[in-house]
Amino acid sequence: GISKKRLNLDRRLNQPGEQAGSTIEGVTKQVERALVSIGEKLPRSPAEMTRQERKMVQAGYRRKDAVLLLNGAHVAVLTLTLLIFLASGFFYRQPVISIVFSIFIGAVIPDLWLRRAIIRRQEAIQFALPDAMDLAVIAVEAGLGLDQALMRVGDEIITAHPALADELRLRNLEVNMGRSRSDALRNLAERTGVEDLKALIAILIQTDKFGTSVGQALRTFSDSLRVKRRQRAEEQAAKLAIKMVVPMVLFIFPGVFIVIVGPAFIAIIRDLLPTLSGN
Repeated sequence: GISKKRLNLDRRLNQPGEQAGSTIEGVTKQVERALVSIGEKLPRSPAEMTRQERKMVQAGYRRKDAVLLLNGAHVAVLTLTLLIFLASGFFYRQPVISIVFSIFIGAVIPDLWLRRAIIRRQEAIQFALPDAMDLAVIAVEAGLGLDQALMRVGDEIITAHPALADELRLRNLEVNMGRSRSDALRNLAERTGVEDLKALIAILIQTDKFGTSVGQALRTFSDSLRVKRRQRAEEQAAKLAIKMVVPMVLFIFPGVFIVIVGPAFIAIIRDLLPTLSGN
């Protein structure tokens, strides 16, 4: 009887959190379905759909309805902007400007979000490459083949660098499904759009084609990646002084100027000006 009451108590304690999670998940699915239904009604050319699909894949979204969600988001942002103008009364004063501005916001905001997601994911993959290449060199020199080494690297970095681990997992799946190693590597470069990864894949394809040492090629490329990452860090440090000019001019120098010149200015107004005027 005691154990049964205890289990019922645990279930009652956990029930509010589970209900809240299920409620949020249900609302999210309903919003996604609404956006997909809106996106399906928008006319899009096949070339534009293909370009958007490539961008969504580079951002890490591989759902079949990802492009439809993006198109629905355009319409949703446009509608929300119009509603804000209607609620504020600006639409009644300037209807043309409201419509044009709403169309502009609806077209730009989702694309800016998508571009930022692509850049953030590419930066994560770029940052993970040197560590992944070090692990790949160790695995290849330990006797593993290239496919097995990349599979092992993906398993090892899944916690620290999930974006690159996910891409390596997809490459391994393509190879296991019968696709050639060169095609799988090219698809990996196309999905990510990272320049250093494209260079690595070109080296691996040439190495596989001409039968040269994979371990030596990976070690040389890993060293070059380390040098590039250090150079990027030095470049960011050199740019820091220039980036600090604007906040210093706008926020720091005025305060310093008031503290230094303020007392002298008050003294001039209180003592010097009456003296010069003869009072």
